[in-house]
Formats: sequence, C-alpha cells, structure tokens
Amino acid sequence: MSRTRRVLAGALLTGLAVLTGASAAVADDASPSPSASGDASGPTEAGTTFRTATALQQGETATAGASTGDYLYWVFPADAGQRATVTAKVTLPESATRHGAQTWQVDVYDGLRRRQPCVYGKQTGTAAAEAAAVELTCVLRTVRANAEPWANDPLPGSYYVRLTVLDLAQADLGLPVRTEVEVNSKDQGGSVDVDGSLSKPLVPGVSSAERASDDADGSDASPAPVALAGEPEDGWSSGWWTSRWLWTAGGGVLAALAGVFGYSVTRGRGRPSHVPPGA
Repeated sequence: MSRTRRVLAGALLTGLAVLTGASAAVADDASPSPSASGDASGPTEAGTTFRTATALQQGETATAGASTGDYLYWVFPADAGQRATVTAKVTLPESATRHGAQTWQVDVYDGLRRRQPCVYGKQTGTAAAEAAAVELTCVLRTVRANAEPWANDPLPGSYYVRLTVLDLAQADLGLPVRTEVEVNSKDQGGSVDVDGSLSKPLVPGVSSAERASDDADGSDASPAPVALAGEPEDGWSSGWWTSRWLWTAGGGVLAALAGVFGYSVTRGRGRPSHVPPGA
C-alpha cells in the first residue's frame, strides 16, 4: 500500500511539473515578437487618409517627413492572441522657428474603423517650446479570435495608426517634422483563447481589390483575395498550438491519477476477520 502511494505521489508531482512547464511556456510566449535589430527598416512615407494608409509590418520602423497639421496614417496586421504596442516619435523643428508648445496624439482604429482604447501608455503628449521631440505610446487590448456582434472587442485584421497634432500656435502650422512609428506585440498564450473564430480577418479593401482584379481579367473566375494591408508573416491564426493543450493534458493526467489514488485508498482489503464464514 505504501509503495502504491509513493508511486502515485511521484506521478502527481510529474503532473504538477507538466502544468508548471505550461506556465513557463505562457511566460515565454508573452515576450515581444523579435525583430532583426530592433530598428528594422520599414516604409519611408505615410498615408494621409484611411484609404491611403501605408502598410507596416510588426517589428518594422516606419519613418516619414510631414508638415505640422497633417494627418498621418499607417496600417498593420494583428492576429488573435496578440497585444500590440504602438510607439511614435515626432522630431520637431528647431525651437527658434516655433512659437509655443505642441500637443500630439496617436490613435488606433480597427478594420471597421472603430477607435480602440489604449489600456495604458502615453497616448497624448505635449512638447514644450524648447523640446526637440515628443514620444507617444499606446498599448492595445489583446486581440480576440471571436466576439459578440455588439461588442467593441479587438478582432483579427487590420489596425490603423493615426498620428496628428492637436494643439499648437497657429503660426506653426506647416512647419516640417520627422516621424517614426513602430508596432510590436506580445503573444498572450492560451489564457486568452476563446471558442469560435472569424471566417475572415477584418481587412478592408479586399472586396474592392477582388472586383478590380476581376474587371481587369474580364473573367468570371473568383480571384484570390488581396490583403491590401498585408498579413502576419506566418499567416492568419496560424498559431493553433497554445498552452491550453498542455493545461488540458496535464489536467487529464492529474484527474486520472486522483481517481486511481482514491480507489486504492477506499477499496476493501479482503474479508474482515470478525465476519462468520457462513455470512
């Protein structure tokens, strides 16, 4: 009996080690998506509307020259389980040419052009008259694989970054600025997995691109979808493996071992000595 208990105790410890490994895997998955050098080259221009937004991949750094007062747009893909962080830096003109402080803001919109809130970060920043630059950060909520139609949850697809000045001296409109925008994300692992998924990611422009391609070919054949905003390097929702598999397997092992242990404790040990043979 004691030997059986020792074996079961060892098996239980093994199961706990599996679950501990799953927790470690979640922690590893939560690390930022790596880039080649932290300042990977990216686009060198920005769009001025949603429709002309410049495509940007996660891990790239987009740069653009613009005039103070312009609305600047970029678009990047984000998949289920990712929590994206948008960082922006605006290098201002020489302080001698400016007439006061400037307030800049970065906003993020999803594929349906719904403004997504920043859970934390410095979304709006004011640069003093003598400041050389202003830096902004917006950390988004984790992208969900599926959501109720009435919800404003972030879903897989395109996300638009808009950078603009909110407040400045009228005389400073039109002064040249230099902008840098970068997007990185953390994979939150199986803890944020939900049942169900979208049939297609929310990538605006696909339908119009299909129609344009169809008209150009002059045929009725269905053209391949064109994702104008790009997609993750490994495709949409390609990361089907998550730590939930480990938790499910580990939980099943522990449940089975608990059942065996309970049976070994409660089963009879043979006929009690005080019971008469004929009973």
